[in-house]
Formats: sequence, C-alpha cells, structure tokens
Amino acid sequence: MKKFLTVIFLIVFAIFSFSLCAKAEDQNSVSYPEDVDKQEITDDEYSQDIDIEQMYRDMPVPEFRYIHNIDPGEYQDTRYSTWSPYPLFRLTSPLYFKTIAIEPGYYLLTPREHDEKWYILFKEAGKIKYIVPCYKREMVPMDFYKNNLPQIKMTKIQLIREKTLKLIGKKVNSSKRKPIPDTYLEVDDRDNNFISMIVYWGNYRYYLVLRTIQL
Repeated sequence: MKKFLTVIFLIVFAIFSFSLCAKAEDQNSVSYPEDVDKQEITDDEYSQDIDIEQMYRDMPVPEFRYIHNIDPGEYQDTRYSTWSPYPLFRLTSPLYFKTIAIEPGYYLLTPREHDEKWYILFKEAGKIKYIVPCYKREMVPMDFYKNNLPQIKMTKIQLIREKTLKLIGKKVNSSKRKPIPDTYLEVDDRDNNFISMIVYWGNYRYYLVLRTIQL
C-alpha cells in the first residue's frame, strides 16, 4: 500500500511539474547538454604502435561453433531493450580473415569470450555467420562516448520527464530500466590491404584485423 501511494504521489508531482513548465516555457527555447563539438576528437594513442600484420599472422582461425549458430548470451543482453544493443556493420565488399570470407551484408557485431579469449560474432538475422578473433581488449577511455557520440537535445519539459521517470524507477523495482550500452565502430584502411577494426561496446573495446584481399 505504501509503495502504491508513493507511485501515485510521483505521478501527481510529474503532472504538476509538466503544467508549470509548459506555462513558463517559451516554445522556441531549447535546453542543450554540453556541446560536444567544443572538444576535438583525439587520435587513438592506444593503437598507433600495434603491428596489425603480425597480429593477423599470429591469430588462429576459430575452430569452435555455437549450437544452431545461436548466440546464447543475446537473450540476456536484449531482455530489457526494444532494439538490438549491438553495433551494426554495413559491409559492401568482402573482407577476409585467413580462410574466413565475410560476404557483403548487414551484421550485428557482438563481443563474446570463449576459453579466456575474446571474439567478435558477425550475426545476421539472429544467426552467427562468422567468428573472428580479437587480438586485444581494453577499457574505453574516459569521456570517449561523450566526445564522439551526438548528444540528445531535449526541451525543458523532456528534461523534467526524464528526471521524473528516473525518480520513479528508483522507488519502484518493476519500473526500473537498464540503459543500453553505448556503442561505436572504427574501421581504417592500413597498408598491404589490411583493415583495422575497433568495436566499442559498453565499457570495453575490441580490436580485430581483417584484409580486403585473401592472404
């Protein structure tokens, strides 16, 4: 009963706040978060000195497979979201990792650990099509997403609504929403037909190397 009264109070408070804000707000005024354009995107000091050709030669082709080509961890990642939390990679020409030929298409890139090593799953229509090893995994630098991802612009009413929803979520367990991990994707051409790819997912980023021509 106490929890129910708390929810009612929060809803009434939210409606009251919306009405006050709507009266005071100029329709043309917009509240902006910190402008990310003021901060330059710096070069990635973590990957400049990596010999990706040697990494390519050293890493073996994955020999393990998933049952029915289904990622068993996907349910846990998507149970609280209405869309896929993985970065989408649009490939217009084939890429290769040794004997693996990745055909053009749209792929959801998903990092997964197997036998204490990390891999990127290339998934299409919910099924795993390719598994490519990562040669490095590390924490995403602080403020990387803030400096590289576009920030949402919200009016004052939208800001009040978001704060109210977060307040309700803290009080009522059933209404809590888990945030979807931030994602980012870096793909760069390198010498000798190599492709450097860095997949950002949540707090970590994953390095892999591919080729435009099969070696």
